[in-house]
Amino acid sequence: MSLASKGNTMHYSSGNYEAFVHPRKPARSDSVSAYIVGSGLAGLSAAVFLIRDGQVAGERIHILEELPLAGGSLDGIQRPDIGFITRGGREMENHFECLWDMYRSIPSLEVPGASYLDEYYWLDKDDPNSSNCRLIHERGDREPSDGDFTLTDDAQKEIVKLILMPESETGDKTIEDFFSEEFFASNFWYYWATMFAFEKWHSLAEMRRYLMRFIHHIDGLPDFTALKFNRYNQYDSMVKPLLAYLEEHHVDIRYGTTVRNIEVESHGDSIVAKKLILTVSGEDQEQPLSEDDLVFVTNGSITESTTYGDHHTPAPVTKEPGGSWTLWKNLAKQSPEFGHPEVFYKGLPQRSWFISATATIENTEVDPYIERLTKRPLHDNKINTGGIITVTDSNWLLSFAVHRQPHFKEQRPNETTVWIYGLYSDTEGNYVHKKITECTGEEITQEWLYHLGVPEALIPKLAKQDSINTNPAYMPFITSYFMPRKAGDRPAVIPQGSKNLAFIGNFAESPTRDTVFTTEYSVRTAMEAVYSFLDVERAVPEVFGSTYDIRELLKAAYYLRDRKSLLEAPLPTKLPIPALVKNKALHKIQGTWIEELLKESHLL
Repeated sequence: MSLASKGNTMHYSSGNYEAFVHPRKPARSDSVSAYIVGSGLAGLSAAVFLIRDGQVAGERIHILEELPLAGGSLDGIQRPDIGFITRGGREMENHFECLWDMYRSIPSLEVPGASYLDEYYWLDKDDPNSSNCRLIHERGDREPSDGDFTLTDDAQKEIVKLILMPESETGDKTIEDFFSEEFFASNFWYYWATMFAFEKWHSLAEMRRYLMRFIHHIDGLPDFTALKFNRYNQYDSMVKPLLAYLEEHHVDIRYGTTVRNIEVESHGDSIVAKKLILTVSGEDQEQPLSEDDLVFVTNGSITESTTYGDHHTPAPVTKEPGGSWTLWKNLAKQSPEFGHPEVFYKGLPQRSWFISATATIENTEVDPYIERLTKRPLHDNKINTGGIITVTDSNWLLSFAVHRQPHFKEQRPNETTVWIYGLYSDTEGNYVHKKITECTGEEITQEWLYHLGVPEALIPKLAKQDSINTNPAYMPFITSYFMPRKAGDRPAVIPQGSKNLAFIGNFAESPTRDTVFTTEYSVRTAMEAVYSFLDVERAVPEVFGSTYDIRELLKAAYYLRDRKSLLEAPLPTKLPIPALVKNKALHKIQGTWIEELLKESHLL
């Protein structure tokens, strides 16, 4: 399939015919150079595709990064001043087609002779992901209805109605504009909101895309069997292998380099990037460009302007946009084709998620409180929580996750790292009577221990730094991806008429129906940009078509009804079909393929 995008053609396919092909060397491979702004996953992926499929020499690929470290939002580090910190986690699945297409070519740093995809696949085979506890309340008790979606008939109908609605009709509506209070009272919303970081004022269009994109994983939503995780934190597991690959191919990575603006010239329907305006180690510089200088811009960032606190200090609050937002603003002034950054970074509600924290537990007295929920030992190098555990009666709507330990190679034996976040930032805690944005690491620890069920008399002692060290991070734009938007607010991967300028990452508009806030989207946009500019003789993988597969739709219907057939009463009322009509309908499909499909999906 070919799909036109703003005057450029991107070729897509499914199946393995084009997935296994090695493209011939593109005509422009020896004449182009590349300037990649940002060394997050999108930027690193663009460099990989330029080398692997575009067959551009690494020496002519330049990655410009304002920070002293690559990886962007894929992080995980032991900071010498405060300790271990991760700002978030990445949830992945088997149908991240572009991500796995890339990582099949990246050598593993852990397993000799294997690719990173091999390493990841074998890890998941040996230790598949799952959760034994997803929702807790009343200070550490598992919710009795955990595992069920508890959707009413009307709430189920609302989900179906949204999926059937064309995206063009969603406009810039919010989730709250569409769904009823019945929907928001369901476990489904708790699972959905806390797993993906959706809030009621977020984009209805993006909610719809998520429903359609991951409909094949509805059954794995309550117990996280849909997900797969790295062995270590994202930087060690995902970024280091990419950096090793790029360094082996002599890619030029320039740290401490901020691209403040890119001057473009427009002539009729043509747009050409002509100059990079840079600051390199505090010194202003310029880099002239020709049409053979391809520019890939990561516009916007959810983790830019992050501030850090420590166990005794809150993370400072800021709303100041950093380099990538400033660059996008300067580009947007030059052409309406370059989107509207203010839609995403301005005016985020005070209730939004802003804080996450990393707790490093040294006192093993805390371990039993976690293990009674997970039903697993903490230190057997295997899956623990399997994803987040959410506290449904937390004023902050607190969630936490314990990944495979050690999460950092530098961890000591029996040391545990826990990732904690609060989806609501404008309310006082249940134990600590402060907003999470005002809290030190110690106070966030106290609130977490309270909801974990630790006796109140022990909380002050166990929350001390010699027992647990917790470092908060304030991220002013962490949920910007989901802000309500309309067509044109995100620039196309290849803007209309662009000869050498592309946008990559989660604030670029892929012509597919893929979803942002995923590693897949970062890699997909990079692949689309490289393949389009170089006319690579290989297709970009289509988004997995589960939403067009009747088997997946029927399976989803069964699980949305909390595993009840069409003949059983859904919650809370019976299916309103007269007995005569129901019996006639069942007789009509008897012995047909429709009956077979309904039985396979347990709806009959």
